[in-house]
Amino acid sequence: MEDRQKLNINQWAEEDRPREKMMSKGADALSDAELLAILIGSGNTEETAVELMRRMLKDCHNDLNELARWELPDYARFKGLGPAKSVTIMAALELGKRRKLQQAMERSAVTCSKDIYELFHPLMCDLPLEEFWVLLLNQANKVIDKVCVSTGGIAGTFVDVRTLLREAILKRATRMAVVHNHPSGSNRPSQEDKALTKQIQDAAHTMNIHLIDHVIICDGKFYSFADEGLV
Repeated sequence: MEDRQKLNINQWAEEDRPREKMMSKGADALSDAELLAILIGSGNTEETAVELMRRMLKDCHNDLNELARWELPDYARFKGLGPAKSVTIMAALELGKRRKLQQAMERSAVTCSKDIYELFHPLMCDLPLEEFWVLLLNQANKVIDKVCVSTGGIAGTFVDVRTLLREAILKRATRMAVVHNHPSGSNRPSQEDKALTKQIQDAAHTMNIHLIDHVIICDGKFYSFADEGLV
């Protein structure tokens, strides 16, 4: 079998080198594989950094959201991706998530269920377990704080309504929304979800706090109790 000769990136035509291409044409001109290749710097003895990143992306269906859920053992399956390079990629993906979260936080007020989804999706889209959060708002629906009140398992989480209301009272919130994720990928509420929502709504009402919504977060979709007329 004829040996395959691998060209190093510095042997490529200048317009095909990721760094040079980014400097001359801008980041938008680069593929995901080329951007990732800049991060890791080099490939392995058989592949350039770009080729390695293309193969890695193919393994996660070219989905950066799926890649963001990878852990170190997932990267270790690829020759040339040691802990240092793997952590570099993981850090870049985390920065992307935090940027999206910061953009959502810059909104002056929560006006609809989509605002809540966009605020919490970066926090919850990659979680392997279910978490339950409360979003605390003032009378103008401006965000005071967001607090995780419970972390559970894959199928559910226990929520202490008293703890949830305590957070609202301490932060002087007059309005609130509750949010949890479904790691299963289904955004439909369970009977337990419906019962808990009613329990929270009734308890909040006694404290003169208005529950504006309960949003179930999945990756790419959500369910709003308010939109469905259930709160």
